[in-house]
Amino acid sequence: MDRERLQELMEQVRSGELSPDEAVQQLRGLPFEDLGFAKVDHHRALRRGFPEVILCERKQPEQVVGILRSLSEHAELVIASRASQELADFVRSELPDAAYHPEARIIRLGAMPEPEAGRPTVAVVSAGTSDMSVAEEAAVTAELAACPVERVYDVGVSGIHRLLEHRELLTSAGVIVVVAGMEGALASVVGGLVDVPVIAVPTSVGYGAAFEGLAALLAMLNSCASGVVVVNIDNGFGAGRFAAMICRMLPPADV
Repeated sequence: MDRERLQELMEQVRSGELSPDEAVQQLRGLPFEDLGFAKVDHHRALRRGFPEVILCERKQPEQVVGILRSLSEHAELVIASRASQELADFVRSELPDAAYHPEARIIRLGAMPEPEAGRPTVAVVSAGTSDMSVAEEAAVTAELAACPVERVYDVGVSGIHRLLEHRELLTSAGVIVVVAGMEGALASVVGGLVDVPVIAVPTSVGYGAAFEGLAALLAMLNSCASGVVVVNIDNGFGAGRFAAMICRMLPPADV
């Protein structure tokens, strides 16, 4: 339950539309609901402005459905990350209103929010097509937080002219998420071109000395460009959430 819904509930009690007992019944899942296999945090949207997100990896399909169903009783928008197509098909057989974003591997219950007017843009930039899954996880996560998102994909440093073609977009964004594997150099390049926060996401794309993303992670942590922060390997969700939080704090863009 988010802050607006809680305020609405209190107003209904004050006006007599709801009795105190009915309000308590709606609040019974706060701060969490124990499903036996999971303690579902219904209080998270109130604390952090965004509901709990289900990490699907290593969960049974029935567990994912159970948590989705529980969360959807308290929140208008519910998200599950790292979901395979097979899992999404199972979820939709149980919850027909669920939508699936295959490239981002995100299951969604609830309508896709419209971007809020005046909100600065989140630019999501990927080095290669192989990084797109992680980039899409970041992009869709930011969109689910009602941020306008622009995508710039396959503009790695081996063909730097492809990136420079989008310099106007990069300099006008409120925050930039840079997703890259291999040597992870793209984050430093972008960081050296702009005066806005850059969130670097190393990916496990690469071979040999890429060490499943470790080389990109260390390169991004050692970026000589200031204003670059780094999330964990393949953590598109974390980057998208952080980008959305930054955009919420920025002054409105010109509309």
